[in-house]
Amino acid sequence: QVRLVESGGGSVQAGGSLRLSCVYSRVPVTEYCMGWFRQAPGKGREVVVRTDSEGFRRYADFVQGRFTISKDHTKNTLHLQMNNLKPPHTGMYYCPAEERCNLRAWSIAYRYEWTYWGQGPQVTVSS
Repeated sequence: QVRLVESGGGSVQAGGSLRLSCVYSRVPVTEYCMGWFRQAPGKGREVVVRTDSEGFRRYADFVQGRFTISKDHTKNTLHLQMNNLKPPHTGMYYCPAEERCNLRAWSIAYRYEWTYWGQGPQVTVSS
């Protein structure tokens, strides 16, 4: 079991920045993947970015260089730095984790492919 607790959501105006954090209860003993998903109001949950234990990263096309994922192993924390935010970036942001996973072999871009999820902070971007 991996528990994930996100923080850092809030409300910003267009062009602003937010930094989301996801504290995980333990580092998986096997190779693993972690990432961020977004769920806009009335929409399904879509991938924003995923990374694995070897440091590979895959960003969704809509990110367009605005977001950066990083890990702090000393604090068991995953971050998502979001810059130049726009209203379409509004939604709940979730941090998932999956064990026995690597991005060389799997795309793991869909919700059903992930086992562990946090509760998600709300991000609201106003124009």
